[in-house]
Amino acid sequence: MTATLPPASVDAARPGAATLKGHWIDDWRPEDQAFWDNGGKRIAKRNLIFSIFSEHIGFSVWSLWSVMVLFLGPAYGFDAAQKFLLTAVPTLVGASLRIPYTFAVAKFGGRNWTIVSASLLLIPSILMSFMIKPGVDYNTLLILAALAGVGGGNFASSMANINAFYPDRLKGWALGINAGGGNIGVPAVQLVGLFVLAVFGAGSPGIVAGIYIPLIVVAAAGSAIYMDNLSQARNEKKGMRDAARESHTWVMSVLYIGTFGSFIGFGFAFGQVLQVQFADTFNTPVKAAYLTFIGPLLGSLIRPFGGALADRFGGARVTFINFLAMAVGASIVLVAAQQRSLPLYLVGFISLFVLSGLGNGSTYKMIPAIFKQKYAGDEANARRISGAVIGIAGAIGAVGGVLVNLAFRQSFLTYKDADAAYMAFIGFYVICVLITWAVYLRPAARTKIAV
Repeated sequence: MTATLPPASVDAARPGAATLKGHWIDDWRPEDQAFWDNGGKRIAKRNLIFSIFSEHIGFSVWSLWSVMVLFLGPAYGFDAAQKFLLTAVPTLVGASLRIPYTFAVAKFGGRNWTIVSASLLLIPSILMSFMIKPGVDYNTLLILAALAGVGGGNFASSMANINAFYPDRLKGWALGINAGGGNIGVPAVQLVGLFVLAVFGAGSPGIVAGIYIPLIVVAAAGSAIYMDNLSQARNEKKGMRDAARESHTWVMSVLYIGTFGSFIGFGFAFGQVLQVQFADTFNTPVKAAYLTFIGPLLGSLIRPFGGALADRFGGARVTFINFLAMAVGASIVLVAAQQRSLPLYLVGFISLFVLSGLGNGSTYKMIPAIFKQKYAGDEANARRISGAVIGIAGAIGAVGGVLVNLAFRQSFLTYKDADAAYMAFIGFYVICVLITWAVYLRPAARTKIAV
């Protein structure tokens, strides 16, 4: 593929620098308004669209076990603790892959790695489509769950890639819509699971995974045809090392545990919690499946608004208020669980999904804003560090999903209910409120950096 941006977008001192050869863009200057208006915006949008689609399929494959556990009825012989472990394993694998996936963008190019990462999704999807049936060994299921974790890495590479395509003034929106479109993969796979349960019954779990095989092929092919690599990404060396030395990296990682960790953890666990907490109401898988997708869907759709609110009011302010609201939401869930009130329980849990989605957008907006101010006048270094921090925070944040599932598992094992888990969530959200205020909002902090 060979093309050129319009003449107005090419630096006169470097004629022809903006050529695309083999899907590599040699010159990319999104902060240059003339460059952006004369072709840059169109290219960034095209890459964003196909990034969203590939990331969406990755999230769906990653979340397959939030659906598969609903199919594991009495014929399989697994208890609630074993099922929570099956949802924790892909979350952990996906979290672990996020840092190397972020490196892969700089090593191979955003387009090239999207093709590879999308194609890898075929492995768990094909295996799961025919291996899950009564009598299957539990260790085999753990291996299949681990393989599904490859879908969790796609988020980090996609976000790092899109972060480089968009100017700072639009990063909150672009990263929010990219992440939100990917996050919709969670409710999407749950809707697929509901369809299969309603039409084919609980004896056909392989159909859920099989539906994604042609979609994965489309995602890989679309990325190959329509996406681009940025040459400048190859020059952003040692970003992870330098980002690891930044205190803000670890602060934002903790905050991201509270937002994205909550979203993905609740998304994986919600169906199981309903079946255990309200067993008399949700005594069949299909009854639970009717509700499990609602929270993740709303949380995904609202994520871009979290970024947009952060663009307007500041990410730290939005994040601070959001964590306060999440503590209230978790308190509502705790009270509802103790009173056995399903309507109140659903209100509280769905509010947590919505708020975690808003917080996802606002925390990601904070990252480039922090390093733009810290490295004022050094745009390339700010972009390099913020891209690496996105990868680190995304990886650590996803570990929050593991902790959510393990908290539920331990709470049910020890107390036969989830109350202890809810109290742990409330405590953590309060900690996030205090951290956000102390580091970014108190007067002394604002004199150092404002986000």
